[in-house]
Amino acid sequence: MPIELLYGPGTIPLDLPPDARVTVVRKRPVPALPDPVSAVREAYERPLGCPPLAEVARGCRSACIVICDITRPVPNGLLLRPLVETLVAAGATVTVLVATGLHRAGDADEGARLIGDPWVADHVTLAWHDATDDDAHSDLGRTAAGTPVRIDSRLVDADLRILVGLVEPHFMAGWSG
Repeated sequence: MPIELLYGPGTIPLDLPPDARVTVVRKRPVPALPDPVSAVREAYERPLGCPPLAEVARGCRSACIVICDITRPVPNGLLLRPLVETLVAAGATVTVLVATGLHRAGDADEGARLIGDPWVADHVTLAWHDATDDDAHSDLGRTAAGTPVRIDSRLVDADLRILVGLVEPHFMAGWSG
């Protein structure tokens, strides 16, 4: 019984023996939005339970958008442009900070693929988080359990902080994204 497993940007075939008992678990199909770009803009302009992005960004001189690294399938090419356009129109300088966790930093080509839109790349500063660089972090104290809390200073120092990403199960960390 041939099965195609999702892998990276494509699939890989898996051929199982004919006597294998196979159960394929699939997520339910979700209909595609007819106009995803308009839907994203609408969400930024008329969000549920909070002010519109343009109102939140008003008066901010700097903004830091945290995005997942290349290991997470987030549609940044769709999400970032209307977000960055709104922040730039409000007068903010925008940094896109790639949340690498303990993964390696990417190169310029990977950064361009990750951002997914040349206009966005031209209007932001792209930065890669480095969890091993203590000097690049702000010490925010300790949790009630005594765990140190250190956050990338580019995020801490920004007037406006936005996280764009994906939360998913992680085989080692429990949850990721």
